[in-house]
Amino acid sequence: MPMPLLDRRRFGLAFGATLAAPMLAARTRAPAHEDGQHAILMLNADCNDTSVVNVFAPSVLHIEPGQSVTFLATDPGHNTASKRGMIPDGAEPWNGAIDEELTITLPVPGIYGYICLPHYEGGMVGLIVVGNDLSNLAAAYKVRHPGAARKTFRALLTDLEAGAA
Repeated sequence: MPMPLLDRRRFGLAFGATLAAPMLAARTRAPAHEDGQHAILMLNADCNDTSVVNVFAPSVLHIEPGQSVTFLATDPGHNTASKRGMIPDGAEPWNGAIDEELTITLPVPGIYGYICLPHYEGGMVGLIVVGNDLSNLAAAYKVRHPGAARKTFRALLTDLEAGAA
């Protein structure tokens, strides 16, 4: 039986205001749960700017090797999938179903680029950095993307390289 979708109110109640608030801001580091797990929200609009549609929050997440990330189907119509060419060598790709809450564990250090397949061209993309390892940054820059995804990934990678993300 599929997990029920979480709306913003239930998400905040489930994880508490002190944990949820920092996770809702794009391009910020999200605190880990006590058990080392992290969460990324799949949203129809940015919580801080509703004119920015179809986003992951946070858009850049830093974790340690072996920690888990749960993509929460907070709003309907989204999924998460790793982007070919934007994960470290030896890492396992993933491809979640639409509206699926998906938990992945990332043991291999490096940068992981991911997308929402229905909204990829519109720029719904994000990065997970495992172990502060940027060794596959050059390879990530070389991957081609359609539409707004090109600009969004470029901005995220540039911020990451500059230490701003």
